[in-house]
Amino acid sequence: MTTATATAAPSSSLGRMLALGRAETTLLLRNRTALFTALVLPLMLVGGVHTMLKKQAEHFPALDLNAGLVTAVTGLILMFVVYYNLTAAYVGRRGELVLKRLRTGEASDLEILGGTAVPSVVLALVQCAVLGVAAAELLHLPVPVNPVLMVAGLGLAVVLLIALAAVSSAFTKSVESAGITTLPVMLVAQFASGLLVPLEVMPDQLATFCRALPTTPAFQLLRLGWFGTDGSATATDFAGTWVQAAPHLALAALWTTVAVWAARRWFRWEPRR
Repeated sequence: MTTATATAAPSSSLGRMLALGRAETTLLLRNRTALFTALVLPLMLVGGVHTMLKKQAEHFPALDLNAGLVTAVTGLILMFVVYYNLTAAYVGRRGELVLKRLRTGEASDLEILGGTAVPSVVLALVQCAVLGVAAAELLHLPVPVNPVLMVAGLGLAVVLLIALAAVSSAFTKSVESAGITTLPVMLVAQFASGLLVPLEVMPDQLATFCRALPTTPAFQLLRLGWFGTDGSATATDFAGTWVQAAPHLALAALWTTVAVWAARRWFRWEPRR
């Protein structure tokens, strides 16, 4: 008699991340609070953002209302769905000792953090795409000038916000307190990164300072890629957008690198007793 032994093929990094993502998606669908924050809250803010920007346009006639609205809604979706929800998810999984148990398995630290982020990132990108198409139809927006910059802005924003969520979770004791610990970043992003208050309506020195904040460059790349300008200059063509985008790309890459380093330095895998 011969005995056949079957050896399982080692799973890939992507496969492990997707498996963790599927498990996290199940948990997300069971969490009504997280679903409300991810699906309903950003949509509820659209009307308020439009009203706020419309009032600002009355005092600043040169303000591009459509560009401001698209940038604001996209940024708010990313902030609430990726940053806030993911901070709460990391804290919750840490408190349940899920992260600690996962580290004893085959998955690497990066795969664990990335797998946990999969449902939030996918949901945010789908919402951005749907609202982008709806805005293009309802507002009769032009065709994006540089889609590559839009993709770069989205990618940098997602990686940055995942890293910031990991950093914020290190200072968050419970899921309930995530609303407090994430508040500083949320407020800075909304009021100083060109979402609720466009940078072009600010005084020059304040606008220059706000352009250097962590979340601003990626959001400006989204606007620049669609409308051909970040609001600080006249609209340009595909080639011209790369010139305007250079400082945003460099600064966004720098902040993302710093955020990733901070996440590796301070992220906590188990609760402190």
